[in-house]
Amino acid sequence: MPVDLNDLKQLRKATGAGIVDCKKALDESGGDLQKAITILREKGIKVASKKAGRQASEGLVVSYIHPPGKLGVMVEINCETDFVAKTDDFQAFAKKVALHIAAYPPLVVSRDDLCEADVEAERNVLLSQLADSGKPENIVEKIIQGRMEKFFAESCLLDQEWSDDPETGTVLNALTDLIGKLRENIVINRFARFSIGSE
Repeated sequence: MPVDLNDLKQLRKATGAGIVDCKKALDESGGDLQKAITILREKGIKVASKKAGRQASEGLVVSYIHPPGKLGVMVEINCETDFVAKTDDFQAFAKKVALHIAAYPPLVVSRDDLCEADVEAERNVLLSQLADSGKPENIVEKIIQGRMEKFFAESCLLDQEWSDDPETGTVLNALTDLIGKLRENIVINRFARFSIGSE
């Protein structure tokens, strides 16, 4: 069936994917825009998993200073080639990440960066809070898992809701979409957040 041009434009605007990929996704979804977005995201996830092992030694360090100059962020985002680092999509994403960190300060980039002792301490606090709740052990465990997910979503950049477009989901989803689009391994490597009066 022929692809509706308005749907094609909308899909490109929503995902940033190329025309050919958008057309294939619309064909595959039978013209359903939401399904087409899901198809493109799943393809992005597959691309991201294939690229994950590749070395990302190029990239950018981007800074953001919030007016009137009392808050600043620096973030290093890596990719495989200098060519990709110079693209508008990569640079725009890097700036958005810096802005996101300024607005929603995470502690670390990913769960892997959290100290095991801190994670265990958080879990122990939750266990002690629920110790006298009278709830069955399996229910307590589910509650703790839910609260730990909330802890990760507050502490870890990749688990946070993407401030630029909440419909995308997490920062990790936004990163995965970019990897799918640019076809290179891209890594948010590290960041530093500075604000006057805090250490």
